[in-house]
Amino acid sequence: MQYFKLQQHHTTIQTEILAGISTFLATAYIIVVNPSILSKTGMPFSGVLTATVLVCFFSSLLMGIYARNPIVVAPGMGLNAFFTYTAVMVMGITWQTALGAVFWSGIFFLLLSVFNIRTHIVKAIPRPLRYAIAAGIGLFITLIGLENSGFIIKNDATILAHAPMSANMLIFIAGLLLTATLLVKRMKGAILTGIIVTTLLSAGIGRWWNEGATIVSFKGVFAVPDFSLVGKMDIWGSLNLSVLPVIFAFIFTDLFDSLSTLVGLSEAANLVDENGDPRNIKKALVTDALSTTLAGIVGCSPGTAYIESAVGIEEGGRTGLTAVVAALLFLPFLFLAPLLSMIPAVATAPALVLVGSFMLRPVTKINWLMPDEAIPAFIAMVVIPFTYSITQGIIWGFLSWTVIKLAAGKTKDISVTLIIIDVFCVLALVMS
Repeated sequence: MQYFKLQQHHTTIQTEILAGISTFLATAYIIVVNPSILSKTGMPFSGVLTATVLVCFFSSLLMGIYARNPIVVAPGMGLNAFFTYTAVMVMGITWQTALGAVFWSGIFFLLLSVFNIRTHIVKAIPRPLRYAIAAGIGLFITLIGLENSGFIIKNDATILAHAPMSANMLIFIAGLLLTATLLVKRMKGAILTGIIVTTLLSAGIGRWWNEGATIVSFKGVFAVPDFSLVGKMDIWGSLNLSVLPVIFAFIFTDLFDSLSTLVGLSEAANLVDENGDPRNIKKALVTDALSTTLAGIVGCSPGTAYIESAVGIEEGGRTGLTAVVAALLFLPFLFLAPLLSMIPAVATAPALVLVGSFMLRPVTKINWLMPDEAIPAFIAMVVIPFTYSITQGIIWGFLSWTVIKLAAGKTKDISVTLIIIDVFCVLALVMS
């Protein structure tokens, strides 16, 4: 184990294994949640599940062996919501074309990482907007969770309304409170446990309260992995001008999601080099980019570094061995598609709502007493859920920042790179 330099990082094999298991338990919910979201585009649940496991396994393994960091890489929450609800459902492109957009964003992302261009781009993006966009995506995911659970429904008079009490409503509330309680008690695998228990509740209640309840039926346990989505991306169709905003949104969201996660985890665990920069940052970013490229090829939304890796780091994980252990634990789920496909939307809804709450944390870093920063951040944050579009939140956040800063006479807060990004935002509006 000299490759991972365990002694140098003051850790042991046992500690790294326990940390890897802890990280896996904290991130395993994505195996169920990702297919439940992406399958709404018409993609087969079993195919997305296989693709999700492949991305989790190969990307996390690469992060452990190549970048030597204790960080899991998996399909990102927010990115999967954008793929389904914005790219396919709102913009009307096919899921094959959306996969092609994921692939090209990964290639572009890889070039940015290899040539260190990402660092320059990141420096040009105002921090308040980064925080606001993360929070806006969190609200968006929460909205999706509430909708999937049947907790909120469409109302012609008020746009949205609280649904009447039903079996599904009780199941959702019970699952939400249970999962929240487990999280408060810091139980390992709290979200995954919540999904399993809520599924069992749904199966039980659905047997005797059929009206308004989800009926869960046993479909078996094991099956051969479904590789039907591998290579199904529309590479050339995704280069159509109308799809460019989708590629841009994937690049932008993945760019800041992964970088902020890597920086945050590195600072929290003191995983920094002699210059104070995140350890092996270039290799970690290359891994992240390769994960997105792989996702497009196998049939999945973009991969990104997972903030839940902090669970394993808190357990003492300090090297790539933690990520390798977590990666290996994903593999058995390639063969459990029938069992996992039984899990209804109401069982994953509490996970979506609670993950959304985690993503709201960055808003505390926004200076709400400075209107020229608070207003653009607020616009970006609320436009995402209210328009059901992450792209629109990103676009109007940037444009409002530039206009308000110019009006305030604070031109020093607007860089040339930011102006270039604004131009792309305007082009995105024109092409949409």
